[in-house]
Amino acid sequence: MTGRRRPRSTFRTTLRTPFRMSALAVCAALAAGCGVIPGTSDDSGSGDITVMTWAPEGTNATNKPGMPAMAQAYARWINSKGGLNGRKLKVLTCNDHNDRVAAAKCARRAADEDVVAVVGSYSQFGDDFLGPLASAGIPYIGGYGVTNDEFTNPMSYPVNGGSPALLAGLGKELAAVCGPVALIRPDTIAGDQLPQLLDSGLKAGGHAQSLDQLAAEDATEYGSQTKLALERTTDTEDESEDEKEGCVVPALGDRTNTFMDSFRRDREDYPDVRTAAVLGSVDQTVINANGGKSGPYEDSYITGWYPVASDARWDDMKKVISEEAFDDNRIDPQDAGVQTTWIAYTVLRTVVESLDGEVSSTTVRRALDDGLQVTTGGLTPTLRWRFEDLLSVVGFPRLVNAQVTLQVVRDGRLVAARKGFINTTKLLESAADG
Repeated sequence: MTGRRRPRSTFRTTLRTPFRMSALAVCAALAAGCGVIPGTSDDSGSGDITVMTWAPEGTNATNKPGMPAMAQAYARWINSKGGLNGRKLKVLTCNDHNDRVAAAKCARRAADEDVVAVVGSYSQFGDDFLGPLASAGIPYIGGYGVTNDEFTNPMSYPVNGGSPALLAGLGKELAAVCGPVALIRPDTIAGDQLPQLLDSGLKAGGHAQSLDQLAAEDATEYGSQTKLALERTTDTEDESEDEKEGCVVPALGDRTNTFMDSFRRDREDYPDVRTAAVLGSVDQTVINANGGKSGPYEDSYITGWYPVASDARWDDMKKVISEEAFDDNRIDPQDAGVQTTWIAYTVLRTVVESLDGEVSSTTVRRALDDGLQVTTGGLTPTLRWRFEDLLSVVGFPRLVNAQVTLQVVRDGRLVAARKGFINTTKLLESAADG
């Protein structure tokens, strides 16, 4: 969870604010950064179903190019099979550049294009893009879950528990195996949320709160941060933790890999420590790049929203990637963003197939609000967004899926640490009450 600082309330205050609408940014018409699937054109009135997917690309911080690329591949695949209920799916894409003004422009573009939904997208500026979407009545289906706004705004239909669920679940698992726990997280407003979430899980397991370390989200090296984390997790005065290795938890998004480069060099000068992370910061590609089974992630616990990428339940997605985007290196089936986009488009397909007549932002929203059930082949629990299906976690009123999976790195491979899902609802309630 990232986002550049500006004066506004932190996590504790945000948790108690059920809904917040920012003032709409004054935006020029968006020309650069957005596009249409090659081979399609403006077809107003043709009956095509137009949606948008956005994510940051080419920035110095977090980038998710695989999400719009997955959306385009999905559209090519579904259109080759006759479309959605016989109608062609048209996907617009937009680059939010990790910038709040650009994020608002993407949302304004979606409204101008009269899209029926924004699907499977990533942006850390929820208070900037959800305002324009709400004004236009456009649902936001399957956001990455990087902002609180995605779990408060009634136009948002999340498919996972976002970073809150991942950190709370991770904290609960680390409580049993770790001595001191150091959390290295972005020095940003969104980053300010993370310690309380991790601590809710640690507390539930009877563990002391984490050691909070702030770091720049776009740094090119983290030598000072790794040394401090190693010192703090290997020098404990708490005798009850002497027999347990300390744990270092980097939560820096794309910069986690940069942190681990520094960590790998510095750790030889300190006693052994364990590392842990959340999916999205770490995947199999990152593990491979850091030495595989001889690297710092060996034996690390990692929480994710979905089953491990090697699970057979991902076979349909992998087949689509193979058929429609085999040579597109932006799309990694192990990437949590790509996986979220796949699930979000599964939701869209279910919605459209449930509609007998008009497909519009209004009818899509109504179908979701009226209790349409969406199954995802076991990748998530059955999803439904009726009022009575919301989990009623304070600060997260739109949350419908607080379940996570626990994974571990063994012999350099990310594998399931246990079967099934872990429900973090009570942990999130504890974080809200804290």
